[in-house]
Amino acid sequence: MESVRAVAGWPVDNAAAAVVAADGSVLASQGPMSRELTLASVTKLLTAYATLIAVEEGAVEWDQPAGPSGATVRHLIAHTSGLAFDEHKVVAAPGNRRLYSNPGFEVLADTVHEASGIPFAEYLTEAVLGPLGMTSSRLAGTAAAGAVSTCDDLVLFAAELQAPTLLSPATLAEATTVAFPGLAGVLPGFGYQKENDWGLGFELRDHKSPHWTGKNSSPRTFGHFGQSGTFLWVDPEARVSCVVLTDRTFGQWAVDAWPELADAVLAELA
Repeated sequence: MESVRAVAGWPVDNAAAAVVAADGSVLASQGPMSRELTLASVTKLLTAYATLIAVEEGAVEWDQPAGPSGATVRHLIAHTSGLAFDEHKVVAAPGNRRLYSNPGFEVLADTVHEASGIPFAEYLTEAVLGPLGMTSSRLAGTAAAGAVSTCDDLVLFAAELQAPTLLSPATLAEATTVAFPGLAGVLPGFGYQKENDWGLGFELRDHKSPHWTGKNSSPRTFGHFGQSGTFLWVDPEARVSCVVLTDRTFGQWAVDAWPELADAVLAELA
C-alpha cells in the first residue's frame, strides 16, 4: 500500500505505521516497527481493555460507585465523572458533560487495583499484554498516559480489537457504542463538539468535525490518539485498522497529516 509510505515524509525523527486487516494480517508497514515509543493517551485503550476484562471477570461492575460522589466505573471510563482534565478536582456533576479526564482514568485503574488486589500495571500485563504477546509493552507511568510500546505490539492489539479473543464480542460492541449519548464537550486538539460521543474508553468518530480520522472514515470508527504523536483507529465498516507511533508531540502537523493518511488508506482499500 503506497499510502503508508507517506509517514516517511512527516516532520518527525521516527515514525512507524501499520495497516492491519480484520483477520490480523498486516497489509502494509513503514518505519521502525520494533522501536519503543511512548503512547501518551493511546494508553487509555489498553487501560480500558483491561477494565473490560475486569468487568467480565466480575472484579468490578459498571454501576458500582467510583470516583466523585455520584459517579460510577461507567462514568469514569466514559469521561463523564465530572473530574477535570488534568486535576483531581470535580468541576461538574456526573453524567452532565463529556469532560475528558486523565485523573478519571487514574481513578479507574485504582478501582480495578482495589477490586482485584493486583497493582494495575501487573493486572494490565496479566490480562492484556501477556496473552496477546505484547512483550515490548509496559505501563511505565499513569494508566491515563504512561504506556510504552512498539508498532509491532500495537498491531497485535489492533487485531484483537477487530476479532476479540480476550473479551466476548458483545462486550467490545458495547464498549464501542455511545455511552451517555448527547453530551457536548471538547475533543482535545480538535475543539468543541456538540455531540462529543465516547464509548467505554474508546473515542468514537460518529459525525465529529473536525476529527483526527479521515473525512471518509465511517461513523463507526473508534480508537484514540496521544499527545506523543500516536494513534490507533479501527474502522469496522472498512474492516481495517491503522496504527501510527511517532516521536513528535501532537500539533498542526498531525491535524493535517493524520486525516489525509486515513483517507488514503481507505481509498486504496476501496
